[in-house]
Amino acid sequence: MPIQHAIWQVGQSPIQVPLARLASERLLEEMIVREPRILSSEWMLIGKQEITSHGGRIDLLAIAPDGALVLIELKRDRTPRDIVAQALDYASWVAELTPDRIVQIYNRFSNGQSLETDFQRRFGTELDEETLNHSHQIIIVASELDASTERIVGYLNARDIAINVVFFQVFENAGQQLLSRAWMIDPGETQANAATAPQSKGERAPWNGEFYVSFGDTSSRSWEDARQYGFVSGGGGSWYSQTLKLLSPGDRIWVKIPKKGFVGVGEVSESVQSAKDFKVETLKGEQLAIDVLQHGSLYRQTANDPEQAEYFVRVKWLDTVDVAHAFHEVGLFGNQNTVCQPTTPKWTHTVERLKSVFRNWKAMA
Repeated sequence: MPIQHAIWQVGQSPIQVPLARLASERLLEEMIVREPRILSSEWMLIGKQEITSHGGRIDLLAIAPDGALVLIELKRDRTPRDIVAQALDYASWVAELTPDRIVQIYNRFSNGQSLETDFQRRFGTELDEETLNHSHQIIIVASELDASTERIVGYLNARDIAINVVFFQVFENAGQQLLSRAWMIDPGETQANAATAPQSKGERAPWNGEFYVSFGDTSSRSWEDARQYGFVSGGGGSWYSQTLKLLSPGDRIWVKIPKKGFVGVGEVSESVQSAKDFKVETLKGEQLAIDVLQHGSLYRQTANDPEQAEYFVRVKWLDTVDVAHAFHEVGLFGNQNTVCQPTTPKWTHTVERLKSVFRNWKAMA
């Protein structure tokens, strides 16, 4: 069913705000360049109107915190289904971009700025050349979709192609134009599809049912708290928290602290909850986590902000170690997404190795 937008002016006699039109598609592009949060607060723009080797022109190109690229195609009016074919064609070009080509694209876009320096400033982490462009997403921007295009996008997404549509509608009220946004598919699903894509051709393997969890940023997250109270968490931006929705009770997770190693295996016991709702059991009884955890005061500051809030998934730990004894060796899987379902032989190998280290990995009946 096509997504429809409507805005109503609140009052005793609600008034529907009428639809309007942008003067041009380029105006929307210019707005996004000036304020990328119109699309996502988690992406950094690195290119626009980039000419591909196939002769096409990509409207916008962005990068995510894990080094994945985001191809963005803007269409102001009703989108014909051939835009999907066009976007897939562009994606085949994006998939082959090497780190040096990506740096060149950003140099042109930023008038000579350093991608490495600006990435560090934007995301607070170093740009890893090995993971740069390890995967990509396709985002189509439209005012509406025809039913055929919607079916095609849904079909591709259901088969792990990282494609999504973001809808924009323009309304006019008291001489001011207002812009609304809605996603066709939960952005977390598209992010997860991109994260689980194999990093080289022919590398895909069936998912083994085991989830990978990155427990990152030790400056705002305590692994000892997570062990004691039974949880994993993510926050500080929707990119870091939305993949937690992939986890359901009964799922088995393997947890890694970036740059340290794997520290535990557990079974999910409750689905994701926000910081303002999540409670833990203490010697004083059940309490809100933000009143107990080491970084609770930080979580309290953002608890009412759906984008920036910390989110928690309750876990029954089966086997854990402290950070000093984290398990790491060459060849193990790693990813900066908080949760993913890897479909690569490296993940199969990693789980086999972890099961030999964390011997209590199997849940008791």
